[in-house]
Amino acid sequence: MWHDLWSVQVPIAEKVIRTVLVYALLLVLFRVAGKRGLANLNTFDFVVIFLLSNVVQNAIIGADNSLLGGVIGAVTLVVVNAGVTSWLARDSRAERLLEGTPTTVIEDGAVVPGALRKLSLRSGEIEQAVRLQNGDSIDGVALGSLGPDGQLVITLKRDEQNATRGDVEALQARLAAIEELLADLAARP
Repeated sequence: MWHDLWSVQVPIAEKVIRTVLVYALLLVLFRVAGKRGLANLNTFDFVVIFLLSNVVQNAIIGADNSLLGGVIGAVTLVVVNAGVTSWLARDSRAERLLEGTPTTVIEDGAVVPGALRKLSLRSGEIEQAVRLQNGDSIDGVALGSLGPDGQLVITLKRDEQNATRGDVEALQARLAAIEELLADLAARP
């Protein structure tokens, strides 16, 4: 029993290669699946992710059920992921290649034709994302783009934006100046 825990039944190099190849395959699959795959995971997406982990398990571990074999696979995944993440942070070309670029989905208060179909998004998902970012409706959005990470980033039209602290301070300064002028006018004989 103890021997089975520590005896790796698949050569370590093969286990590392299997893990790297499965990681690369899943990276490509999620890249091809597009931004929506990461944006709003629904029940079906969770089912796919759970099943994927089970489907690729044997591809990673092979005929090896040892504890040490599992540790080697897990360490390989973490190291490869850290390397890819570091590469993405340093190289903008790698970022564009592996993660993609933002896609404009809303422009001047209207959904960009074909954008939702291309990204497999429903209009309700876009409307909800707009409301979550303090927009009242798509009509009030100047620009909305779906980033490679699946996040919708919107810029509200100027007349739809909330006042900033700077706006309030500028207004207070103008009101103070008006009050001062009124006080001067009232003080004149």
